[in-house]
Amino acid sequence: MKKRGYGIGTMWYGVGNTASNNPAGAFVEILDDGTVNVLTGCADIGQGSTTVLAQIVAETIGVCLADVAVVSADTGVTPDAGATSASRQTYISGNAVRLAAEKAREPILAKAAEILNIPIQRLILKQGKVWNGDQPTELTVKELITKCHGEGILTLGHGYFNPKTTMLDPENGQGNPFATYAFATQIAEVIVDTETGMVEVTKIAAAHDVGRAINPQSVEGQIEGGCAMGLGYALTEEVVIKDGEIKNPALSTYLVPTSMDVPEVYPIIIEELEPSGPYGAKGVGEPALVPTAAAIANAVTDALGIRIYDLPMTPEKVVAAIKSAKGKKSD
Repeated sequence: MKKRGYGIGTMWYGVGNTASNNPAGAFVEILDDGTVNVLTGCADIGQGSTTVLAQIVAETIGVCLADVAVVSADTGVTPDAGATSASRQTYISGNAVRLAAEKAREPILAKAAEILNIPIQRLILKQGKVWNGDQPTELTVKELITKCHGEGILTLGHGYFNPKTTMLDPENGQGNPFATYAFATQIAEVIVDTETGMVEVTKIAAAHDVGRAINPQSVEGQIEGGCAMGLGYALTEEVVIKDGEIKNPALSTYLVPTSMDVPEVYPIIIEELEPSGPYGAKGVGEPALVPTAAAIANAVTDALGIRIYDLPMTPEKVVAAIKSAKGKKSD
C-alpha cells in the first residue's frame, strides 16, 4: 500500500561565526576606461559569490556588470575575507566590497559636485552617468575619472566589515552571537510504500528569507541544491563505520541523490531587507539545507502515523518501524 503524507520543517540560522570576530576586507579601483578591479579574499566554491560581489560593486559605482573584474582568494594579492562557511560571504564580504566601492567613487562624486555646483548628497552614479536625484546629467563616469586622474586623484578604495556580535555570558548563555539571522520554512510531500519501505519525495516548497536576493537565479539554485542535499540526509546518505573503518567509501554504497531522485522544488524567495546587509542581503547557503530532512521526516510520520528518529530513513528502517508498530498494536 502506498500512503501520502505532508510535513513542515522550519528553521532560523545565524549568519557568520558564532559570537566571534569574522571580518572581511576588499580593495576596489576604478580605471581610466571606466572598468573596475576588485580584490577580495572571498573564495568562490561554487556558490556564486564572485558574481554577487561583482554585482554589488557595479551597483555601487553605477557601471555595467561586464565592466567589473574580480580577483578572489589569491593569498598573494587579496586581503583576508575569512572562510567561505557559515553562509557569511554575501553578507560580510558583500559589505566589504560595497564599502570599498563607496570609497573609490568618492572622488568622482566630489568632482561632479564641483562641476555641476550641486550638493554631493544629491548625486548618484548610475548607468555610467552622474544623476541628480532621478534626472541624468551630461557628465559620464569615464570623463570624471579622467579629470580625477589628470589631477593626480586616484579612484581607489578599501573597505572591511566585521559584524557586531556579543560574546555569550557563560553563566546564563545570554548574548548576541550573530548580527543577523536567516529564516526558512519548507513543506515536503512524500509517498511511502508500506510493503517495500521506499519513500518517494514528490514535491518540496521552500520559502527562504534572504534579505534581498542580489542574484535571484543564484538564490533559487542554492535553495534547490540545499533541498537535494537534505533529501540525501533524510533518505539515503549514511556513513557505515565498523571498528574505526568506513565500510561504504564509494558512491556505489554511499548513496547520494541523483537527478532521478530529486523532486519538484518550488523555491520561494522572501525579501525582508536586512539593514546591516549589502543592499539588504544576507546568507542563504546552509539555510537551504537545514529544514529539508525535518520536513521529509514529518511527512513520513504524517503518512504512516509512526515517528522515525534515525536518519537516513532507509527502506529497511521504514519496514522495521512499521513491523514494530504493528507488533505493539497486537500486544
